[in-house]
Amino acid sequence: MKKIIVGISGASGAMLGERFVSFLLKNGHEVHVVISSGGAAVFQEELDIRDLKKHYRNAKNLYLYAAGDFAAKVSSGSADMDAMVIIPCSMSTVGAVANGITLNLIHRAASVCIKEKRPLILVPRESPLSPIHLKNLLYLSEIGVHIVPATTAFYHKPKSVEEMVDFTIGRVLDLLKMDHELFTRWKGKLGKR
Repeated sequence: MKKIIVGISGASGAMLGERFVSFLLKNGHEVHVVISSGGAAVFQEELDIRDLKKHYRNAKNLYLYAAGDFAAKVSSGSADMDAMVIIPCSMSTVGAVANGITLNLIHRAASVCIKEKRPLILVPRESPLSPIHLKNLLYLSEIGVHIVPATTAFYHKPKSVEEMVDFTIGRVLDLLKMDHELFTRWKGKLGKR
């Protein structure tokens, strides 16, 4: 079992965050969720989910934190966490993390992951990307943050939006070294022996 911090920011793509948290809980991981006010608004707009506590009411390994709770466990480097994923990740959040600005608990927890050299994965959901976005993402990548854009492949012939979302989630899980069967992997042709 891994202990994963999940930041949910106000970018469109609430299904990414919801399905990622659901996968982690279903597979017995400890999940610490921080959702921004923008993230909560997008969850309500896109998924008609108004209350994460009610939505995940049967989850035993779920901990929810208010975005303004800087006293939360996940705000400290001494907390025993394995990794953090911000999914979906707004460009405002990317900018704050890239510049060490901690306006909320998502930013603070990400800053902690960077300073403690723990895996930090951002799933940005924006298009098109401006030069500012690209510079911030490049800088984060250069310091070891994984950037997994919310995109999909088509070789596995997805038949639903959920299958397309699961491809992105599967790529995040690969970086976390977690087994999954969310998509069919590219087999390709083997070279000659």
